[in-house]
Amino acid sequence: MRAAVSGALRRPVATLDAPADGAVLCDVWHVGGDFPTLIECFLAPGDLAESTIASAVSVRLGADLLLPDDTLNPTRYVLAEPDGTLRAVHVEEVETDDGTERSHLRPCTGDDPACARGPGCGRSRWKPAPTPERPAAA
Repeated sequence: MRAAVSGALRRPVATLDAPADGAVLCDVWHVGGDFPTLIECFLAPGDLAESTIASAVSVRLGADLLLPDDTLNPTRYVLAEPDGTLRAVHVEEVETDDGTERSHLRPCTGDDPACARGPGCGRSRWKPAPTPERPAAA
């Protein structure tokens, strides 16, 4: 994980307990669910968007990654896929002693019950995916 982040940022990555000058600090831990590895990074360069970094890391790892989106909806995330695609999704969350487990990934369609529970799906940079019942805006 740290090597993928380092490659995407083109900067060294260190752990919180062994920081290094000029390095991005990353904390990695494991929980259950469909996205069992969590990573938090500190001191990342501000010249790259978080979504760009997540997409590059996803491609390097060949694995899906979730990152926070720009809404206040607690179940909505941006999914970075190994082919470089970024799209809005919803997940179910369960708090555990090890951290938040996320599972049951599904596209954000604007019609999902989770869209009604939280604000912002329609106002996000990451628009809901069109469906036959709700086509994309022209």
